[in-house]
Amino acid sequence: MLDFIDCGWHARYDEWIELYRQPVLIYNPYAGKIRRKPGTLQRTTAALARAKVSPRILATDAAGHATELAREAVREGADLVLVLGGDGTINEAANGLVCTGVPLGVLPAGTANVLSMELGLGSHLGPAIERLAQCTEQRVAIGRIAPAQGEPRYFLCMGGAGLDAEVVTLTDAVFKDRVGKLAYWTAGLKHFGRTIGEFDVRIEGQTYRCGFLLASRVRNYGGDLEIASGASLRRADFELVVFEGSNPLRYAGYMVATLMRRVQKMRGVRTVAAQRAEITSPAHLQIDGEYVGFQSACFQVVPDALTLLIPPGYR
Repeated sequence: MLDFIDCGWHARYDEWIELYRQPVLIYNPYAGKIRRKPGTLQRTTAALARAKVSPRILATDAAGHATELAREAVREGADLVLVLGGDGTINEAANGLVCTGVPLGVLPAGTANVLSMELGLGSHLGPAIERLAQCTEQRVAIGRIAPAQGEPRYFLCMGGAGLDAEVVTLTDAVFKDRVGKLAYWTAGLKHFGRTIGEFDVRIEGQTYRCGFLLASRVRNYGGDLEIASGASLRRADFELVVFEGSNPLRYAGYMVATLMRRVQKMRGVRTVAAQRAEITSPAHLQIDGEYVGFQSACFQVVPDALTLLIPPGYR
């Protein structure tokens, strides 16, 4: 059972009541923690109620629905959107809040919970709710992908091209629901013995040939790893990490270096801070862990695009 404490909101709930008179909670009933731990939604709303925060509850029922729910909530006067779900649901809601001024608050209930971990809210709901009370509204830049086919989309944490996006396609959803992040590792192991597909990416006038590109706004990767160590939501650029080569053993070395937090010192790894990266030949693509397709695309930073609740101490 989740440990929902009394949230420590006593010093601030009057302020929250004054600030947020029409809060909304969007939740994904299929998110990992919600499915694995029945009663999660009820315990979350009870914890919020003890803090005298009583949001209108909206459930998603299909992929992309959180975007529609967030937009509708803004049209109906919502002044705060809380999201209980994984990074995919948070991504969808953010797409409905970009360029509005209505703040987004994050409650982790997914598999990796990258954004919540990055912000220091953690992966456990009770402490995250407690820390949320100390958050303040801050405007942040956001990533945007413009694929060769399909509509542009925004993303909060990261865009990936090549190997990690292909791993997303190989991850079994049922197995992921049962074992969590282990499902990604299992899918990644399927690449051993297979050549990594390469593609071209153009950054600040220079073209790189690589098997994996990470366009990151956060240090955290996958919930508990760190690749883009210089990235920050407070900056208005990506930390672009380019992994060269097609030999799978080389990528095994990259993974070991990642676990040791030394990957950016590896030969064949290049790091560039920039606002734009163009994938000029087809590659598998993902944003915030959601697959986009096999095609060319452009990653670009959009400054001052979203209001996010950020706890004190986030660098």
